[in-house]
Amino acid sequence: MSESTIIDGCDTLAKLWRRACRARGSAVAHREKQFGIWQSRSWDDWYEGSRAIGLGLIELGLERGRVVSILSEDRLEWLYADLGVVAAGGISNGIYTTDSAEQLAFLVNDSQSAFLLVENEEQLDKYLAVREAMPGLKRVIVFERKGLRDFSDPQVMFLDELMTLGRSVEDGERRFDECIEAGRGDEIRMLIYTSGTTGSPKGAMISHRNVLFTLLSGEQLLDVREGDEQLCFLPLSHILERVISVEMPIYKGTRVNFAESPETVFDNLREISPHAFTAVPRLWEKLYSAIMDQRREATAVGRWAFDQAVSAGRDFVAAEQPGLSLRLRHAFWDLLVLKNLRSLIGMGRIRRATTGAAPIAPELIEWFQAIGVPLYEGYGMTETTGIISVNTPGRQHLGSVGAPLPDTEVRIGDDGEILVRGQHIFEGYWHRPEQTEEALRDGWLHTGDSGRLDDGLLTITGRIKDIIITAGGKNIAPAAIESRLKFSPFIADAVVIGDRRKYLTCLILIDRDNVETWAQRRQVPFSDFRSLCRAEAVQELIGGLVEEVNQHFAQVEQIKYFRLIDVLLTADDEELTATMKLKRARVEQKYRALIESMY
Repeated sequence: MSESTIIDGCDTLAKLWRRACRARGSAVAHREKQFGIWQSRSWDDWYEGSRAIGLGLIELGLERGRVVSILSEDRLEWLYADLGVVAAGGISNGIYTTDSAEQLAFLVNDSQSAFLLVENEEQLDKYLAVREAMPGLKRVIVFERKGLRDFSDPQVMFLDELMTLGRSVEDGERRFDECIEAGRGDEIRMLIYTSGTTGSPKGAMISHRNVLFTLLSGEQLLDVREGDEQLCFLPLSHILERVISVEMPIYKGTRVNFAESPETVFDNLREISPHAFTAVPRLWEKLYSAIMDQRREATAVGRWAFDQAVSAGRDFVAAEQPGLSLRLRHAFWDLLVLKNLRSLIGMGRIRRATTGAAPIAPELIEWFQAIGVPLYEGYGMTETTGIISVNTPGRQHLGSVGAPLPDTEVRIGDDGEILVRGQHIFEGYWHRPEQTEEALRDGWLHTGDSGRLDDGLLTITGRIKDIIITAGGKNIAPAAIESRLKFSPFIADAVVIGDRRKYLTCLILIDRDNVETWAQRRQVPFSDFRSLCRAEAVQELIGGLVEEVNQHFAQVEQIKYFRLIDVLLTADDEELTATMKLKRARVEQKYRALIESMY
C-alpha cells in the first residue's frame, strides 16, 4: 500500500477511529434530539457502544469478512453498529428504509449477510414477511422495543441484549483491539449498493484504502475543521452521506447532528446553523423555492429591498476585484438583508456548502453565492468512494464540477466518456466479475458519464446512456435542459424525451407546495394533486416556464410538448431514487402512454 493511503500509521478506518476516540474522549461527537431536546454523545460513548456491538456479534458467530446489513434511518445506533461491525472485521452494508420486503431479501441474499440490524417494528415486519427467503441469516437485531414489548422470536433479539452480551465478554478490550489490529488496508470496509436503474442493484466494494485516500485528498480541497457542526440527513446507505457524516468526522473531529426526519431538515438547519453542509440538488431547489415564496408574500418595499440585496451580492461575487463603492454597497445590503436571510435559513455560520449526486442548475449556485452561501458543486460516484472532483473558492467555474482530487487522473475517452484512475477507485462489484471487468479496464474506471476538461476543470454533459439521438441524427444531452427547468420553484423534476423521435418532449413533476400556493392566491379551483395538475391555469404556468427555458437552447433542443405527472411521488415509489431523482428508464416505461400522446 502506498504511504499516501496511510494516515499517521493507520491503514484502516477502524484503527483511525480507535485513535480518534481515545484522543477526543469526552468531547462531543454526535447530537440527537430526544423529546425535543438535543442530547450529546461523546467519542468515548461511540467507542464503548461500538465495542459492545462488535463483540456481541463476534459472540453470535460473526466471522472476518462477512457482511452485516443495517436497515434503519439515520441515528446514533446506525453509526455505532457500522463501526462495531467494521472494527470486528466485518463488512457493513446499509439498506434504504424505503426498500420493499422483496428488495430487502434480494440485498441480504446477494450480500450473503450473516446478520441484519433493523430500526423498529416497521422494518422488522419487512423481514418477517420474507424471512423464509433469507435462510443465510444467523440473527436479526432490532434497535427499538416500541410496539414489540411482548414480541418473541428465537431468531430476533434487541440491540440492548446484543450490547449486554458484548459487555459480558471476558477480556473484551483486548479481543476487540486484536480484531482492529488484524485489519488490512485492502480489506473491504463497506458495501454500497447502486440504485439498480439499469438492472439488479450491484454491491460496490469500498476498501479501507479507498476511504483513507479519499480523506487525505478531500481535505486538500474541502475546508474541514475540528469542531465544525454539521447536519446528517441523507441516508447513510448512500456513499455521499457516509463519507461526509462518518468517515470525515472520524478524521477531522467534526460534530455530527442527526436530523429528526427528512421532513424537519429545514427546522434542524436553523437550530444547528452548521459550519458545513452537503446536500443533493433537490434540497437546494426546495430551499430556494421556500425563500422565493416568502419574497412573494412580502410587501412591495420588502420585495424591492430583497432584489436590491441579491443584485448587490451577485455583482460582488462576479467582480474579481470589487471596488470601494461595490464593497460598500454589498456591505450595506448584507447587513440590512442578506445576513438576516442566512440566519433565517440556518446558514448564519456556513463556511462551506456543497452539492452533488445529481446535476444542478448553475443559476442556482450563482443565486446562493449571491446571498452569501458559499455553495460549490462536486462530482462523484459510489465507485469512486463518493468524490471525483469539486469546485473550491479559489478555483471554480459555474457549470463545471471542478478540479479532480489531488493524485487522481481524469481523462476523456475517444467516445467522450469520463475515465478516472486513482486509489479511491472501488475494488469491484461483489461477486460480479463480469460487470467489474466492464467498469474497470486497464486500471481506468469507465464512469458512464460524458464530459470535457477545460483548463483542468471537469464539466459533465450527461449520462452516455441518456444521450438523446433524434430522428434527424442530432445528439442531445438532456441534463442541461432538465436542470434549467428545475431552477424554477414550480418544477420539482423533469425528464426530457426524444430518442429516435422527430422532436423533444418532456414529462414534468410540479412542486406541490409552491404550485398549490400560487393557485390559491389566484383562486384557481382544485381538489387534489391530480386536479391541480390538470387546471388550465397551472398548465399555462408550466407552459410559460418551458417557453422561457426554450429560449436558451437551439431549435432542435427545444421542447415542443410537455405533460405533467399528476401523481405525487415519494421515496417509496420505484420512479424515485433514494436521493429523490427521477429514474429515467422507469418513468419512460410507466408513463409510456402519456409520452405517446405527445407524438
